[in-house]
Amino acid sequence: MRPIRLSSEARRETILAAAKSCFARHGFAGTTTKSVAAAAGISEGLLFKHFATKSALYAAILDEACEADSELKRLQSLEPSTATLVQLIREMVRHFLQAAEHRDDDSFQRMKLLSSSYLEDGEFARLLYRKIGEIVGPIFVASLEKAVEAGDAVASMGDPINLFWFSHQMMHMIALTRIPKTAPLLYSNGEDLERQICEFTLRGLGLKEHAFATYLDRTPIVRPHKTHLVSESA
Repeated sequence: MRPIRLSSEARRETILAAAKSCFARHGFAGTTTKSVAAAAGISEGLLFKHFATKSALYAAILDEACEADSELKRLQSLEPSTATLVQLIREMVRHFLQAAEHRDDDSFQRMKLLSSSYLEDGEFARLLYRKIGEIVGPIFVASLEKAVEAGDAVASMGDPINLFWFSHQMMHMIALTRIPKTAPLLYSNGEDLERQICEFTLRGLGLKEHAFATYLDRTPIVRPHKTHLVSESA
């Protein structure tokens, strides 16, 4: 029986799917083009006809992820405002929390790739952050400026894009605690965690109290009672 001949585009997609699996499992340094070719069921020579280097594979995975993400495009088209700032933070929080829970999704694989990239040469992280910065950075900065102009937020010293990355990195770290099947850190108030992270982040961005009432659905958060692990005198 003759092997099925795939179109160039279909072959490319097969290679990318194999590469994502290999990179997520072994990291950038631990993955070879030979292992990707084997996972894709092709020769290494055929792989090189589609992707000249391992870094080119990395970049293609990232480009594919961003192009396919309709949410990123929608966020990019929003009108800068306080409401948009709050929406950006809420959706960023939701994205990270959900990515850690759905292990078969591409978002989970990208998060693993990002984490392994930190321990290697950082190439995937650099590519990812450049893309996110280009897509979401401008609308975040413009919305924060509008919130300050409207009196909904306090201006912060320094480059406002840093506030975006502070928020992004904090949420990424929270998501990482949810990757192991047995979580190393369990947050209390699971049903209110998303809102609590949003409030914490938005306060860090300088949002004023009246803006919470206007732009964030603030059903009361049940604060945890003291436990016996904390002394009454602490």
